[in-house]
Amino acid sequence: MTESELKNKRALVTGAGRGIGSIISKAFADAGAYVGLVARTTDQLRSVADQIAGDGGEASVFSTDICHEDQVCRAVDSFVDRYGGIDILVNNAGITGPIGPTYELDVNQWELTVRVNLLGCCICTRHVLPHMISQHSGKIINLSGGGAVGPRPRFGAYSASKAAVVRFTETVAAEVAEFGIDVNAIAPGAINTAMLEDVIAAGNAAGSEAERARKQKKAGGDDPEKAARLAVFLASSRSDGLSGRLLSALWDDWEHMDIKAVMASDTFAVRRIKPDSTS
Repeated sequence: MTESELKNKRALVTGAGRGIGSIISKAFADAGAYVGLVARTTDQLRSVADQIAGDGGEASVFSTDICHEDQVCRAVDSFVDRYGGIDILVNNAGITGPIGPTYELDVNQWELTVRVNLLGCCICTRHVLPHMISQHSGKIINLSGGGAVGPRPRFGAYSASKAAVVRFTETVAAEVAEFGIDVNAIAPGAINTAMLEDVIAAGNAAGSEAERARKQKKAGGDDPEKAARLAVFLASSRSDGLSGRLLSALWDDWEHMDIKAVMASDTFAVRRIKPDSTS
């Protein structure tokens, strides 16, 4: 990554007040982008914006609840009015949701988790895409998470919503390919964020994950800067043509990827595996 890799690009990041969202926002600004910070937590957003400004970057604050379409519409319109368009959207905002066996969970909390993690992603994408389509370019990056590609007992709402985000990513990627827009998802790794505290606080309801979370907190977790570097890659021209894929910030060698070969295969995509008929 260079300081000019995203020079003058216009990026909107949700859940930007803390955790991975704030780190991605700072990485974008360091790479030269103008960054729109989106979340409900105004004070946290202002703190991130001040840090970016202190490092010589530019960021704007948009206090927004991504579950409310009218608020998202106003935020996107305000951002586009200020910067003349939008080149990058990062759908990072999300919640852990209820923790425990599915048969014991509050259905209303289950629904809220899907609303924030999936529908919020959809709403933001819906209102950004017309601008990207009109300019025939754009990059959308969605944050996946634990349980998206495998079962995660006691985290049914979270894992189901994040699995849906991956399929949503693939679907939208196919819909907008003709407009030169790339849409991908990131698995950021086991990072110490507020969600980790949710797991620890859940105690026995989280099952074996509670102990794993306590160990992760003590050990420090995975490096969030790896997720930020992957986000910069996916937001930059280096990833042009790569779309509809789920990439791990930790395990995938994305820096040396043959994009044409990847796009000609089902690599980094979620697919049903058929038995080998020759065995």
